[in-house]
Amino acid sequence: MAILIIVAIGVLLVATIVVKSILVIPQAQAAVIERLGRFRSVAEPGLNFLMPFLDKVRARIDLREQVVSFPPQPVITQDNLTVSIDTVVYFQVTDSRAAVYEISNYIVGVEQLTTTTLRNVVGGMSLEETLTSRDSINQQLRGVLDEATGRWGIRVARVELKAIDPPPSIQDSMEKQMRADREKRAMILTAEGSREAAIKTAEGQKQSQILSAEGAKQAAILASEGERQARILRAQGERAARYLQAQGQAKAIEKVFHAIKAARPTPEVLAYQYLQTLPQMAQGDANKVWMVPTDYGKALEGFARMLGAPGEDGVFRYEPPVYVPERSVDDEEEIKGWFDTSTDPKVAAAVREAEAVARQEVPSPISTGRPPTLSPSTPHFEKPAPRPPEDENS
Repeated sequence: MAILIIVAIGVLLVATIVVKSILVIPQAQAAVIERLGRFRSVAEPGLNFLMPFLDKVRARIDLREQVVSFPPQPVITQDNLTVSIDTVVYFQVTDSRAAVYEISNYIVGVEQLTTTTLRNVVGGMSLEETLTSRDSINQQLRGVLDEATGRWGIRVARVELKAIDPPPSIQDSMEKQMRADREKRAMILTAEGSREAAIKTAEGQKQSQILSAEGAKQAAILASEGERQARILRAQGERAARYLQAQGQAKAIEKVFHAIKAARPTPEVLAYQYLQTLPQMAQGDANKVWMVPTDYGKALEGFARMLGAPGEDGVFRYEPPVYVPERSVDDEEEIKGWFDTSTDPKVAAAVREAEAVARQEVPSPISTGRPPTLSPSTPHFEKPAPRPPEDENS
């Protein structure tokens, strides 16, 4: 029984020695080893062997970058205003031995150093500079902290100001100021917009009036030109109509005269025709009484004896000359243009140019900002050359 107890004690002792002599360090950590109270070494990540009962672990150090957020610190600015500033420090332990033996608590040391440095930096700035100079404050804090914590085996990576809170009264004043600035900018923008709108409206009305005047001018020119051409065409038509009417009457008289001459009438026929005409002459209201002379037959007989020749029966008959038909006279070259019904080329060209101008899109004066100009296709009517006077007898 005693032997079993001795064996159990021996096994327990051996197990204790083995456990004490083996140390496993996780990745991104380090352990400071002391032997009999003095620094011996820094255990790296992995398997490490210790002297049982002589070596012990003083502290385990996290080698990763650590983030520490410190509580708000009251800081007085250059203009004697107290602001509350929250800071965040990013640091990393680079020397485990210095972090253990050079300072008792490096986290508290970084916090206090950050607070004192922050007060020194912000104390030389006004409130407005403090609120607008975060990057400058961050760089100054990082430089001072990195230099001061270098002998502690700590590297300060970044220092950020999480929040800068001025006093409530100052915040209220700042809000009022910002509200007044916003209202001021809003009023300025509204006035500027109203001014621009008035300018654009006036410019649009100006351009509209210019375009209306230009259109009225072109319409008046086209109307005047059309009226002139219409009057010319009406005058030409009336002249041609009168000429045709006169020519028709002349042709009718000529045909009647030639028909009479070709029929070779006798004095008896002429007298008979004269007697038939007398009742028609007496039909007028002004013709009441017609006196026929008694020697009328003797006058016709003398007329027949002077111009006629006696026939076989002893009666004098009028012998008209041999009828030779005359050749009709053609129209002269000067009046051939009177009957031309084709459109004047100048009028057709003016109408086409006016239609092209009417189809063009008018540019917006608001987008261009320039007064409209006449395009090269805009018709320009010139004063027509005076027509030479025509002979009224032609």
